[in-house]
Amino acid sequence: MRKPRDEFTLDLFNDWTPPRVSVGFEPDAFPGTRLASRISRAIARVLKDCGKDRRTVAAQMSERLGYKVTKETLEAYASEAKTQNNITVERFIALIHATGKTELLGFLAEGFDMAVVPRKYENVIELALIEDHARMIETRKKTLQARLRGAQ
Repeated sequence: MRKPRDEFTLDLFNDWTPPRVSVGFEPDAFPGTRLASRISRAIARVLKDCGKDRRTVAAQMSERLGYKVTKETLEAYASEAKTQNNITVERFIALIHATGKTELLGFLAEGFDMAVVPRKYENVIELALIEDHARMIETRKKTLQARLRGAQ
């Protein structure tokens, strides 16, 4: 392999990978068929990765919700063994706010074969859909024109 002339310039074909557009965990991060276990593992991962201790997360959730959430409650949500302690939707939302880990939104969406994308990409997606539709219309138009020519 040839040595690059400039070691500070990226090779756009080898040194760059596009950023991930959707939010979520890596594919199959929480395998298994039992949804409650997968949710517990996702919560445990977020609590571990958020950079805050569980008391701080619980306090921030409590502030957002207007009632107390304890560190012990968070630990129960993160435990696969505590099958009677399922997180509610409002607490799940508060957990996302407290941790800043929007990967949990992607975790929910993936179960529906959907993706969650930041709002800044919304116009790009709509434009792509419009362009796809325009191509479909143009193809249909050409098909009809060819039929008309063939009928004459």
